Amino acid sequence: MFEVITISFAFVFGLAVRQIGLPPLVGFLAAGFAINLCSPLLGVPTYTGKTLEHVAHLGVLMLLFTVGLKLKIGQIAQPQVVGGALVHFALSVLLFMPGLKFLMGLDWNTALLMAIALSFSSTVLAAKLLETKRELGAFHGRTAIGILIVQDIIALAVLAIWSGQTPNIWALMLFGLPLLRPVLHRLLDIAGHDELLVLMGMLLSLVIGGMGFQAMGLSSEIGALVMGVLLSTHPRAKELGASLWSLKEIFLVGFFLQIGLTGLPDWGAMVFAIAAGIALALKGALFFALLVAFKLRARSAFLSALSLTAYSEFGLIVAAGVLPEYLVPLAIAVSISFVISAPLNRYAHPLYERYETRLRRYERDTIHPDEQPKNMGDADVLIFGMGRTGSAAYREMTEQGYKPLGLDADTYKAQAHRDAGRNVMFADAEDSNFWRSCSLGQIKAAILAMDDLEAKLIAARSLRQRGFTGPIVAHALHEAHLEQIREAGADYTYLTMNQAGINLAEQTAEAMASKG
Repeated sequence: MFEVITISFAFVFGLAVRQIGLPPLVGFLAAGFAINLCSPLLGVPTYTGKTLEHVAHLGVLMLLFTVGLKLKIGQIAQPQVVGGALVHFALSVLLFMPGLKFLMGLDWNTALLMAIALSFSSTVLAAKLLETKRELGAFHGRTAIGILIVQDIIALAVLAIWSGQTPNIWALMLFGLPLLRPVLHRLLDIAGHDELLVLMGMLLSLVIGGMGFQAMGLSSEIGALVMGVLLSTHPRAKELGASLWSLKEIFLVGFFLQIGLTGLPDWGAMVFAIAAGIALALKGALFFALLVAFKLRARSAFLSALSLTAYSEFGLIVAAGVLPEYLVPLAIAVSISFVISAPLNRYAHPLYERYETRLRRYERDTIHPDEQPKNMGDADVLIFGMGRTGSAAYREMTEQGYKPLGLDADTYKAQAHRDAGRNVMFADAEDSNFWRSCSLGQIKAAILAMDDLEAKLIAARSLRQRGFTGPIVAHALHEAHLEQIREAGADYTYLTMNQAGINLAEQTAEAMASKG
């Protein structure tokens, strides 16, 4: 009965909010509160909450594992990541604590813990939204995730200090983690491409990372993330993450439902949550100011700050451990922040374009770590997106005697291509500032090999607006996207899987002819 109710409510509410342009996760939150409100009428047994809590926890672990698969250690050890996270945490606590003390009449210790809980940003929401927009690998996506990891480490320290929980003797095994990497890489090599690959992902995220770290007195969430990071340099890391995608999505529905099932708010909880929702503007503005101070361009600072503008589910974990009486007000505040943050992030790029002139006034006049190229050198073919499709196009154009230039929004991917001797630069096709400042020089053709539809549309339109008259070629995963890409300015479009089938048929015909 519980499964029937939760799945039905989640689907109906998720479908409803999608019709008004909101992400389904907002509907899942609403479904949780609706089930909570109607549970006496529906006859929902109370013990099933533990089941949903367990499913939600599995979803969070798998999400963090897949985030870890896309991370590089060097990404965290950046001034804007470590400095931004620590300074934001300190300033947030200093700003929130007096307000909570005097407005809510809390004692200083409780006000401090509440301020700490509100200072964190949501890892689950940010990772989910960035992944949906395919921006986890972009500069601003990596910066946001790096800051979230530092925040999660701070949250673990808070739990350890206030709850009295400390790592046990088995935590010394952490020093042996580097020795585990070759073993994990070898396992991934021989795991194949089917159900064993899925099971390996579950084993690492839920068993070794989750339960293993928990047994050492450490956070299972950090354990799952660490397991992903250990495999992030493997060539099949992306394939492993993709194999877990559907399972992770289903389990994460349980996470958002669980927040709604935490409890129904009273009037005081609602006032607190609304005030916390208003304070989100301060949280986001502080992130923006700090990231600009660490020399990021206004666009990267804005997009990263917007990704971080939601209260954290980790704050609920902290509250459950040290402030259980304030769990419901914090859950409502987290829910409201999700409802505010999700649509804002959906329209993050148009919002930046609208306020770009004002935001760029705060940009520092210096060399930025996310600097983009202004000229294309002697290249005659531009390739946007240097994943498998873009890399294949780059090799083919080189073999045909052209001089391709690859552009990718992932700084680490661009650097890896340069290390391999390819002409690849960091650039984000969705950045209007890049299009204003770049000179297309001798470019005669452009290939749009990015996965994200919106990025293809922006690139095609921007090329035409810059007066580019050469051919623009793009691939698409869905037939419905072909016309949109053509209308944006592309000359040639094709379906990826359809073209693969045509190539197979051509190869077969040639093979038959040669043997005939």
